[in-house]
Amino acid sequence: MNNKTLAYILAILTIMALVAFVVMRQVDGFSIESFSPYRRLITTGIRNTIILSVVSLLGSLVLGFVFYLFSISKVKYLNAITDVFTEIIYGTPLLVLVVITAFLIGPAFGTFNRNAMGYLALIMYMTPYMKNVYQSAFSSISRDQYMTMDLFGFTPYQRYRYIIIPQVIRILMPPMMNNFSLIIKGSALLNVLSYNEIYYAVRVAQSQTFAFVEGYILMWGLYLIITIPLSQLTKWIERKWAL
Repeated sequence: MNNKTLAYILAILTIMALVAFVVMRQVDGFSIESFSPYRRLITTGIRNTIILSVVSLLGSLVLGFVFYLFSISKVKYLNAITDVFTEIIYGTPLLVLVVITAFLIGPAFGTFNRNAMGYLALIMYMTPYMKNVYQSAFSSISRDQYMTMDLFGFTPYQRYRYIIIPQVIRILMPPMMNNFSLIIKGSALLNVLSYNEIYYAVRVAQSQTFAFVEGYILMWGLYLIITIPLSQLTKWIERKWAL
């Protein structure tokens, strides 16, 4: 066992000891058995969180690419729309955006499906970040590479198939995975719409069992079970592709 591995083990044990201390100061006997009757509710919350996050990621990928195209367009109006939209999203807390989208924007367009508006809010919130990811990815293609492609007479298909897309994907993947993790954590804010995601499901179970400490630890653990593997996968991709 090397020093780095030992250091990580000690760090994990330290965090676990701190959590155990906090829990023991709050309850006499820690047990999540009281949440067993609500297993289906919580399982549905986990599934909905993952579905919401995947849909929001895909939506922000598409909309982010559209706004990236707007940002490099020669049409000044499209550039301005991109800049204004980006500044508005950057200056708006996600919770506020969720509420405004569900209770103001949706009804104004005759849509009262708050869950759908919650999806839209997450997509809009992540769009500027995905737009920036596209900008970084495509800007990595140097002018020299374009000159080389011209020199060898590459067709547009050959340029994108063999040169541009492989490089863009390599650069796009790690930040995209990080954004996916952000979406998963941000999905908890949809509990204000009574959307059955992890936070909402556990809170409902807590209101019936009154096991608040156990519920918060369970909630925390469920998010970590999803996000930590994503974080490790991102690091593995970065090492694998030497980014």
